Amino acid sequence: MGHSPAKIDEKGRLKIPAPFRKIIEERYGGDCFITSMDGERALVYPLPVWFEYQSRLAKVPSSSPSKMKMLERVNYFGQVSAIDAQGRVLVPQVLRDVAGISDDVVVLGSQDHLIVWNEQRIQKRFTELELHGV
Repeated sequence: MGHSPAKIDEKGRLKIPAPFRKIIEERYGGDCFITSMDGERALVYPLPVWFEYQSRLAKVPSSSPSKMKMLERVNYFGQVSAIDAQGRVLVPQVLRDVAGISDDVVVLGSQDHLIVWNEQRIQKRFTELELHGV
């Protein structure tokens, strides 16, 4: 839960904020699946959580257009990564480019995964939401 500012280094690695890293490693280990469902932000799932998500998704008929569209996106943006000894994970290049994830980012905790936003994009999103009465 909560949020933390973070940085993406010149090699595209996200330094996972220490409080989030500790929980992830203690509960799930260091392997992650990093993807996006919309190209606006990165989603960092501990690999066991992602496998559980996939098993639930497997119950949806393979002919479902929504399922096919979602799988295309998560596989296009997705990559397995591991938290290194310095607490970093590599964010896929295509996702960094499309979502503008570089330099300063914001990491949000979301139940069983992390959401990584370009700092300016999330601020703009909040402003737009306020303008629309949400």
